[in-house]
Amino acid sequence: MYSLGLDFGTNSVRAVILDLENGVETAEAVSNYPSGVEGIILDEKNPHLARQNPLDYHTSMEDVIKCVLKKAKKDKKFSPEKIIGIGVDTTGSTPLPVDEKLVPLTFYKKFRNNKNAMAYLWKDHTGADEAEQITEVAKRDRPQYLSKIGGVYSSEWFFSKLLHLIRTDKDVFDAMASFVEICDYIPAILSGKRSPSEVVRSICAAGHKAMYNQEWGGLPDEDFLCKVDKRLKGIKAKLYNKAYPAGEVAGYLCADWAERTGLPEGIPVSVGAFDAHMGAVGAGVSAGVLVKVIGTSTCDMTVAPMEKEIKDIPGICGIVPHSIIPGYMGIEAGQSAVGDIFNWFVKKFAIPDIKDPHRYYASLAEKMKPGETGLIALDWHNGNRNILVDQKLTGLVVGFTLNTRPEEVYRALIEATGFGARIIIERIEEYGVEIKEIVATGGIPDKNPLLMQIYADITGRHLKVASSSQTCAVGAAIFGAVAAGKDKGGFENVEEAQKKICRFKKINYRPNRKNKEIYDKLYLIYKDLHNIFGTKETSKNLYYVMKKLLEIRGKV
Repeated sequence: MYSLGLDFGTNSVRAVILDLENGVETAEAVSNYPSGVEGIILDEKNPHLARQNPLDYHTSMEDVIKCVLKKAKKDKKFSPEKIIGIGVDTTGSTPLPVDEKLVPLTFYKKFRNNKNAMAYLWKDHTGADEAEQITEVAKRDRPQYLSKIGGVYSSEWFFSKLLHLIRTDKDVFDAMASFVEICDYIPAILSGKRSPSEVVRSICAAGHKAMYNQEWGGLPDEDFLCKVDKRLKGIKAKLYNKAYPAGEVAGYLCADWAERTGLPEGIPVSVGAFDAHMGAVGAGVSAGVLVKVIGTSTCDMTVAPMEKEIKDIPGICGIVPHSIIPGYMGIEAGQSAVGDIFNWFVKKFAIPDIKDPHRYYASLAEKMKPGETGLIALDWHNGNRNILVDQKLTGLVVGFTLNTRPEEVYRALIEATGFGARIIIERIEEYGVEIKEIVATGGIPDKNPLLMQIYADITGRHLKVASSSQTCAVGAAIFGAVAAGKDKGGFENVEEAQKKICRFKKINYRPNRKNKEIYDKLYLIYKDLHNIFGTKETSKNLYYVMKKLLEIRGKV
């Protein structure tokens, strides 16, 4: 039997067909979103805006399923009738305004070119002011709402985007019957749902991004929402009361999508979740194992047993039951930009006509020793997701001289993301969650061994690399197989599936002791920059920083 995993990323949708007998990927395919700039609708006047055309989800999903089935059919033992489950992961929080028939508003002529009627991509930060206000009201009146999500509400999250929509486009808000995460929308349309009330909502999206918790009865109460803005009165009736973990059945593949794709009707479709969470499952996350999903941004995922008392961890994205693996507490953190920072650098500053600028600059940067550049940077080009949770922070490089070369800046940017990763790991461990091992996955670990070694040296940890290059789609396929159930040829639970499916590459990265000693010194400088620019700390000044960087460079 087989399972189909669909991974809706920032720029494309990927599909994997997983052989459940041997745990091997039979076929994979990718379909890029056709709209905007690499699938993202931007606004030259507003760098914080990032939207998506929901029609791309439909067209790319149809295309990628047809393509992956065609590839799988090259294996004579495969047939579409052997697919027993479908799993879906998406970016998030990426909510979408829909009408009472579950039709995205931008599908209508009136709203076709209106960016406010499109999907609000995870990295849309137009709601930064709204996030600050939600945080302020919650700290004053409902501190428990923030306690499970790091103490600060983010502009990347659900209610910030909803509130920004209310304040900027009354026509769209009035026409909206619900605001639906695309990780809930995709399983719903595959299942032929025709109303927002029929949509099965994800505990992953609700708990990490929408202040949902069973301790206070689900979503935030209406009195609180009205204190944030009176226009939120009645909004809960447009949303939902209950959320469910991935692996439960959201519906069954409808006749329409069966005909469009060539799949048999009636396949169970799992409740959706966010890409990084399912990617962690596909990479083998378990208690004591932190999975770093490294791509345009990073997400750091680990789990802890439900019976273990977990303290609230300030500055992370959430501690949510069942959000990663059902039966475990899911712990999420991450960085708003990693691959995006390197892409920004090569697009804006790379020497023209270099075929592969990333490889070119990495080849030069790997010849340098830690500290040799004399530079140190802050990785906040798209704000800080964790642990400061402040999207109004910006990037910084210190230590330029007239001899500074582009490859030195490239290395400093990689190191900055490594320091940012370390500060998150230390925060999680500070509150009693042990990290024994790190597994890396995503697009970057396979392409950039320099980054992986730098991360090992900075964190002082052994880094393994997940075998699959499509762990998000593999994780989705795992949940599709769990939704199908063991009696249909699937799995009883996630752990059973992981034992058969999750593998690691032979290559791994161990810290170099001498490099770590230098990075420990640079990390102290990074932390001072982090705290002085990112908090209201005034007990230190930065007079020593440039001189210390020169001193370290001189010794190296």
